Amino acid sequence: MDYEIFNLGDVALQSGVILPNAFLAYKTYGELNEKKDNVIIYPTAFGDQHIQNEWLIGEGMALDPQKYFIIIPNLLGNGLSSSPANTPPPFDKEKFPLVTIYDNVQFHYRLVTEKFGIQKIALVAGWSMGGLQSFQWGASYPDMVERIAPFCGGAKTWPQTYVVLEGMKAVLMSAVGFDSSKLKSLTSADMRAVGRVYAGWGLSQEYYRKELYREMGYNSLEDFLAGVWENSFMKMDPHNVLAMISTGQDADISANPLYNGDFDKALNSIKAHACIMPGSTDLFCTAEENEYEAQHIATAVLNPIDSVWGHFSGRGINSADNQFIDENLKRLLALSAKG
Repeated sequence: MDYEIFNLGDVALQSGVILPNAFLAYKTYGELNEKKDNVIIYPTAFGDQHIQNEWLIGEGMALDPQKYFIIIPNLLGNGLSSSPANTPPPFDKEKFPLVTIYDNVQFHYRLVTEKFGIQKIALVAGWSMGGLQSFQWGASYPDMVERIAPFCGGAKTWPQTYVVLEGMKAVLMSAVGFDSSKLKSLTSADMRAVGRVYAGWGLSQEYYRKELYREMGYNSLEDFLAGVWENSFMKMDPHNVLAMISTGQDADISANPLYNGDFDKALNSIKAHACIMPGSTDLFCTAEENEYEAQHIATAVLNPIDSVWGHFSGRGINSADNQFIDENLKRLLALSAKG
């Protein structure tokens, strides 16, 4: 096991459900300095675990473990933190309760304060749903977070993104004849079609038109769909995926007692230096939605990733996109902390 567990105990979720013996899986990189002010939080995205974040960490990079203490908390529902697949009855499989982005960030806060005694966060960065968590950190703890850097992720799930997630959920519902009482029978094989549904949203039209999958060693579109999309989604537990879809569909940084659904107020509350990096061709979390969000954060800079890799321009696959993100993070970290 290359990660650690922080036991949360019995937690009261936003939904009102008490999730017993909850836990947060996390991994750290580097050392916490004496002042405890070299902290970077780097949450995971939908379907990802900490290992998928490691492409952005390294000596000489912005997220340099020689300089910073980097914490990757795993999203609840991803199979490492409390999830449908590792929670005993009565909250196992399809009975796992809704865990919101707000819930997740509150658990991160407990980890950094209770386990490490940290009171200042130099940066919260993340891709996709990890980006959403970075926005939530900025809104939930505006005096604690000095910088945020969401890439290919919004501050809420906008309607079209909700619909995409609904389509993915419908595939699994269809596998059981839309009978929710049969959801416990879902297997990883049922994820094959979910991968094909998402394939059209993860990358841009231009990516497919130019057949750029050939650069990854796939000789045909069919080989690419099976080799990347089917295979990666079939590695995921379907009940975990349904839980993460629920987390995603519910996501909104203002959907909590702090802001009572006032989205603009939540954005306005963010004091951190913000570098928001949408993918220029992202079909899933669009640049236009990030533009709206940036306009409502006084300290925000919008720096789109000019890429045909769509949503996956933030996934650590394409070297030019990786370099762009890293350079922007270096510039962000060079800014003086907010007073």
